[in-house]
Formats: sequence, structure tokens, C-alpha cells
Amino acid sequence: MSNLLFSGPIIQGENIVKRLIVAALLSSAIALPAVAALKQGEKAPDFSTKASLAGKEFNFSLKDALKKGPVVVYFYPAAFTGGCNIEAHTFAENADKFAAAHTTIIGVSKDSISRLNAFSSDPAYCAGKFPVASDPTGEISKSFGLNNIKLPAGFKNTKGEEVENAEVSERTTFVIAQDSKIVATLSSADDKVTPTEHAEKSLEVASHLKK
Repeated sequence: MSNLLFSGPIIQGENIVKRLIVAALLSSAIALPAVAALKQGEKAPDFSTKASLAGKEFNFSLKDALKKGPVVVYFYPAAFTGGCNIEAHTFAENADKFAAAHTTIIGVSKDSISRLNAFSSDPAYCAGKFPVASDPTGEISKSFGLNNIKLPAGFKNTKGEEVENAEVSERTTFVIAQDSKIVATLSSADDKVTPTEHAEKSLEVASHLKK
């Protein structure tokens, strides 16, 4: 399957027909000119929302995070799905390097905070190394100019659970400087950036912003 959405190990319970449907939906979504992700030089919109770190809920504010240094905001389709698992694991593996660059990591998806409590604490994925935030209505992803992608009914994650939302955000990462300006936009749809590369490339950019 294309790495634009759920690239990684095949999702348990997913059959060939569903994979083909998702691929077709992705192709259609990418073909539409509809919405364009915010680009380098544009101002990142502020947002506040519920987030989870190591299984514990808290309120995340982009404005507050930027007071400490640059922020990497990465949007991903859904917790406990192939590509998102790989992406979270790679960010977790590099969490100390981001910290050395005085950079905050925040993942954002439409998952409920209860599911993110499990994802954020899972040692195979976020491992308690960085927070993930809930964007249940998709308003945050929309403010960053991202498209939503419709999933087939009953689409399941790697735990055999149904993905909670009928629509998920496209995979896109933004590196944001302390002045709220976007210094890099990494898109799986536009730039063919893999889940692993979202973490690696954003770290490279953030490292150049080191104080």
C-alpha cells in the first residue's frame, strides 16, 4: 500500500479490497486541488487542545511550547496503524536529539484522548518520550491547510480495533521557529516523505535552529 497514509506492516484484519479502496481514495484526494498545506515562511496558527504524555492527559498550547524553543508539529492519520506506528517509534528514538536542539515534538491526530493515552505510553511507539494531541473535529489540521481522507467503514488498526474516525488527516510535518514562522513543511502526499523520514528530516531542520 502507498506510504501516503498507512504505510508499514499490513494492518490486522485488513483485506485486499479495503486496501484497494483506500489507495483509490488517496489517489482521488491527492488529485484534488482543494486545500494546500501551509508552506515555509507562513505563520503557524496557534492552537490549544488535550494531549497525552506517557498515558497522562494535559492541555497542550503551541504558544506556550514556542516560548521554550522550536516546535515540530506532525499530523498523522491514526494511532496504532502501520505507518503511524513507525513514525511515532522513530520520533521516540530521536527524542533526546530533539531535546538537545531545544525542540518540542507534538503529534496530532483525530484520535480520542483515551486512545492517545494508550498510544503515548506504549513502549513500542511513543514510549512516553513525547506527547500526542487530540484533534477530534479536525479543526487544527484544517487550520494548517491539510486535507482529510475518508476511510472505508470498519477500517481496523494493528490492534484489531476500528479506527475511530471516518476521516483522517494526511501525513504532514511542520517545523516551526519561535517566531511562529514555519521553516519547513514535509508532506507524504506532495513530497513522498516516508513515516521514518518525517522524524529524521524534521530533526535535521530543527538542529540548524539550535540556539
